[in-house]
Amino acid sequence: MMLVTLAAIVAVAAAIRYTWSSCGISMLSTITPMAERSRGRRWGLTATWFVLGAVLGGATLGLLAVLGAVVVGAVGLSSTAALGAAAVLALVAAGMDLGIGTEMPHHRRQVDEVWLDQYRSWVYGLGFGWQIGSGLSTYIMTAAVYLTIALAALTGSPATAMAIALLFGLTRGLAILMGARLTDPERLRRFHQRFDELGPTVRWAVIVVQMSVAVVAGGAAFGPFGALGAAGLAGVAALATRGGDAAAAARPAALIARR
Repeated sequence: MMLVTLAAIVAVAAAIRYTWSSCGISMLSTITPMAERSRGRRWGLTATWFVLGAVLGGATLGLLAVLGAVVVGAVGLSSTAALGAAAVLALVAAGMDLGIGTEMPHHRRQVDEVWLDQYRSWVYGLGFGWQIGSGLSTYIMTAAVYLTIALAALTGSPATAMAIALLFGLTRGLAILMGARLTDPERLRRFHQRFDELGPTVRWAVIVVQMSVAVVAGGAAFGPFGALGAAGLAGVAALATRGGDAAAAARPAALIARR
């Protein structure tokens, strides 16, 4: 049960972090009540299709997690071993996000905004939602998405693994609701100003979540010494980076299309 809870927390954190990707920023600029009105479409309908597409994208991501869960179940990995592996993987993911050690695998790709003018709202709503909800088909913002897949697989339950991936997709899709009140250019400007300022904080929050997962999982697997060891490694990693360039990390190819 603990591993399922940790996986769900990481899934939500990873999904929230993705909102600050170039695609996330673009969605909150181009699929707004103001923009949809200018295209003669209804924002509520487009947003519904977007959320549905994101859930389907989460289901697609879930196929990887399900495959991993089947393998873990076949091997018969004990709960202690699974929690221990979770602790190690959470530390590795946090290190990647801090820029320590192995560079995180990236996929520098954005959704094609040409769709907005070429297709009906249900097409680009569903299509954009699927691409963003799948987590790996557009710009990858955080190693937490890889950690989500790994933790879901470590549960050893295909159904649970799929549920965690669906949670990721749903959270990604619901992010579009943040733009529900962007009905004029001034509101759009103020929103993105505040949104941009929150980027570094969200980045660090996700790193802290990953470190916390490592501590909790390490403690559950190996007792107090496991928790202290994970906490010590996490602290050393955070201090080694000296905060890093958080602002720059929070703005990868920031492309805000103001329409």
